[in-house]
Formats: sequence, C-alpha cells, structure tokens
Amino acid sequence: MNKKLCYFFLLVWIAFSCSDDGPEDVTPNGPRFLEDSESVQAYSSTLVRNLATFNGYSSLASTLHYDVVVYDITYRTDYLGQTVWASGLVGLPATTEEVPMLSFQRGTITSDNEAPTHDLFTYGLLAGLASGGYIFLIPDLLGFGESSHLFHPYYHADLTASSIIDMLRATEELAEQEGVNFNGDVFLAGYSKGGYATMATHREMQQNPLEGFNLVASAAGAGGYDVKLMQEYFFGLETYDNPFYLAYITMSYRTIYQWDDPLTNFFQEPYASLIPGLFNGVNTGSQINNELTDVMADFINPDLLSNIDQGTQYQDFVNALEENSLTDWVPTIPMFLYHGDADETVPFSNTVATVEQFLDNSVDTEIIEFLRIEGADHGTGYVPYLLNAWDKFGALK
Repeated sequence: MNKKLCYFFLLVWIAFSCSDDGPEDVTPNGPRFLEDSESVQAYSSTLVRNLATFNGYSSLASTLHYDVVVYDITYRTDYLGQTVWASGLVGLPATTEEVPMLSFQRGTITSDNEAPTHDLFTYGLLAGLASGGYIFLIPDLLGFGESSHLFHPYYHADLTASSIIDMLRATEELAEQEGVNFNGDVFLAGYSKGGYATMATHREMQQNPLEGFNLVASAAGAGGYDVKLMQEYFFGLETYDNPFYLAYITMSYRTIYQWDDPLTNFFQEPYASLIPGLFNGVNTGSQINNELTDVMADFINPDLLSNIDQGTQYQDFVNALEENSLTDWVPTIPMFLYHGDADETVPFSNTVATVEQFLDNSVDTEIIEFLRIEGADHGTGYVPYLLNAWDKFGALK
C-alpha cells in the first residue's frame, strides 16, 4: 500500500464507529449459509468521498454515493468433505435500490492478524467501497479468521472458489436480513494471490452456474494463474526474495493431498525442519523469509531442482501444480486481466502465457482484455489496477 492509501485508512479508522448486534439466530427456516454477523464499522458517503478526493482519487470519489455499514460475518463452507465455519467482511450500502455484489479477494498472507476481519485498519476502506452501490465482500479465505485452525489451501483452485461462492450465498442472506436489495449480478476482483482466487472463482461460477447469481465480469490482477509455470520460473532463478511462497504452496499441497513425503524431498536442511513451525499463523511472510535463504540452489532439494519433470517420485507434486493451474478452460464471461510489466514477484510473463493459452483454447477475443501496466512492479501495480477495474465494472453495472 502506498503512503496516501495508508493515510486514507488511518482517517477512516479514526472516524469509524462500532456496535455489537450479537449473533444471528439460525433456525430450520432461517439462513442456510450465514452463521453470525456483527456490524463493526460505519461511515458516511461524505467521509469516504472526502478521503478519496484528499488522496487524489477524484474519479473514484465521484462514484461514491451511499453511507455504509461493514459487517464481520461467519458462514458455512466445505473443507475436504467437512462443514467448517469461515469468515469475511461485508459492506452494505444504505440504499433501497437494487445493487450487485462485488467480491474482492486479498493477496497472500500468513499471519492471522493480517486477515480482513482482524485488520480493519487496512480492509475497512475496501469494504467501504460499498458506497459505490455494491454489496462489497472481502473473504478471509480458509485458514484465517474463523477457520484459523486450518492450514490455508494456498493456490488450491477448488477449495478457494468454493469458500468464496459460499460467502456470496451467506452475503445474500445477510443482505435480505438487513433490507438491502441484491439484484443478482456479481463482479469478482482480486490482486496477486487474490487475482488467482478471482480467476478460480470465475471458472467455477461459469462452469457450474449458481442459481440467483449472474456473474457479469471479473478483474484479476498480477496472479500466478499457471501454477506449474510459476514453479518453473522459481526453479530457473538463482535467487528469489520471497522463498516463503515456495514453502507455502508445498505445505498447502502436502496437507490437502495428504502426502507423507518428508519435507527433505522438497527442501534442504536446516530449512526443511524449520518450515512447519514457521507457518504457525503468527509469523508474517517477511518473518518467514528471514528464516529461509533466497538462494534457490541452497533452498530446494537439488534432485527436485534438476529432475522434477523426469522422475516418477515427483509426479504427485507435478500433478498438483498442473491440476491447480487455471489454463485448461475457455472463459465465456468477460474477464479483465492486469499485470505490471516490471513485476518480478509474480512475473508478468505468467499472465502473458495464460492469455496466450486462452487464445490457443479458442477463447473469443472480445471476452478477455489484457491491460499491461507500464513500468509497474508487484507493489506499484495495485492502485492503477484497482482504479481501472472500478471503472470497468461501473460501465457494466
């Protein structure tokens, strides 16, 4: 986040008000997905407009018309065949007009304190974009918030999509309870890992339409959509300054697919022994990085580094990477893809390759629009992405 946005968040934090409505009663004829809801933040459209204008986002300010109440919700979803509780933030606009939903998927986190429901300083403003006439969702995603006892299914397409879709269902129930009229239209957005989550959800909603929910468009920014290609990118580097990404995805797949391979099959010591304890829900990604090495030849098992695509001993890992890559389908609902061409954290080339694969799959060229953010790296691409996607969605409302 740039300094202006951080100041923006600070002013919102100073102005916000909280109240506790208590848990919602769940009866046999009541909500099927919504478990609890609590209002945690409220602010006026005037405040949000003034803050946007002060920070130089006048075009955004001109679209903000409604007062907003932000809720922390808990809802039912599925995790490996078991019903679990998940959580997220929902901003509801104060209007009697019919409005669509917009679900925004956050980027990579490892600490539960960074989850949207635990970090209102950062995510309260985003939920406040409900002032633009959206029911605005920000999922914690599995492994954080109410489901912090689970290991986050990092870059697992199906579990990511299903938890977001169930939050859409729970939010529909919340809106009905609070007298907000949902018009059935849905927009999806997200940046970095959130870009991947957005595309995974877009694919699921297209292939398995959800009754009462009409996906209008998605806007995915700087995601690693081709997970296998991401692995090849990492393995081709001498150094990489976020080695925790590699450990994160490996731990995720070992948990989900119940592999019993020792971590030494993937990483060298002393890192293989350290990694499980580093992902404790407290450490941030930066703190985990500090305990690892950025030298790939010292971090990754040398046989894996050289022979991942050769030997059968790594076939399960390769299969998981390929299974969770999002390139084997044909989008038929509008999709906007964004990426900074100076991004080395999640390489610009990954989005380029994803778009090329879609074209090879015979996607209609009017369905996908690829927006290159000139000169932007992973951090500086975020604000241009967000503002442009907001305008794209506004034209489709």
